[in-house]
Amino acid sequence: MSQDLANQIATAARTAFSRLFEEHPEDFYYCTLITTGEGLPPAPSAWSWQALDRTSAAQPNPEKAKPLLKWSYSESPYWLFGDEAFEPVRRRFAELVDPHSLPTEGAFVEEIDRRVAAMESAMKMLDDEGLFGTGARRAGMVVLVEMMPPDVRNTERALCLNRPGPVLDTWLEEAAE
Repeated sequence: MSQDLANQIATAARTAFSRLFEEHPEDFYYCTLITTGEGLPPAPSAWSWQALDRTSAAQPNPEKAKPLLKWSYSESPYWLFGDEAFEPVRRRFAELVDPHSLPTEGAFVEEIDRRVAAMESAMKMLDDEGLFGTGARRAGMVVLVEMMPPDVRNTERALCLNRPGPVLDTWLEEAAE
């Protein structure tokens, strides 16, 4: 089930991020799939340096706003960009066992962990395909699977999905738990 779910998530994310990169040829530094502690279906978000400049410039105090916006998935103009591609994933998640119906907290955690692992596997597949770029382009981007509210496992996944480098170091310093 996990690999099949990962493949389905990868298909949706590939569609969403490919369309994003084609329609907005900008310098992206952040691409993520977001879920919740209840293991809801993933939702895409991304930031580019150009979008950060535009979005922060529209704020009353742009320089104060920029660091607050920089890693905020929900304040990005690309929050939920291509989300329609995730409709089959949402249907699939609706067919999965309701984690709240499981008899123990341990079983609940295992189910959520399976879902998040499928999301991480999907993003790794896309990275291995080169979707997020190669060379300098990839080195300038952090690829994530984040759970909200954030916890230390977001950092663990970031370390697995990204090579060491300045953008990852900056994310670790500014946003990691």
